[in-house]
Amino acid sequence: MIVIDSSALAKYLLREEGWRGVEKYLLKPAYSIDHIVKEVSNAIWKHAIVHGYISKDMALNVYSLLKRLIEEEIIVLETQEKYIDKAIEIALDNKITIYDALYIAQAISYGELVTSNKVQAIVAEKYGIRVNIV
Repeated sequence: MIVIDSSALAKYLLREEGWRGVEKYLLKPAYSIDHIVKEVSNAIWKHAIVHGYISKDMALNVYSLLKRLIEEEIIVLETQEKYIDKAIEIALDNKITIYDALYIAQAISYGELVTSNKVQAIVAEKYGIRVNIV
């Protein structure tokens, strides 16, 4: 089983450079924490409002794709509360954000993580997680 983080999912949905590298990890269900919805939605907002890369209509279409991935259980969400205790330890021990540490804590249970975040990848490897950087 594999955990996908927000950096990889946002890259895929927003068709950022290297997005096709994420696609193969979505061929079977991937796991993530429920917080991913907020993080990816914020990335969509940022692409539309802050950077002006996409229109409001396109942003809403991308958001609909995010919801569809979850509704069709291509991405299976788990509550962040399940992993927050371990995440705070990881974050404090490695000087990374709680957001990044949550995906690592979840990946400890599943053994594999897909991310675009190089710092997060280095920390995840310290916990014996197989990391796929996209």
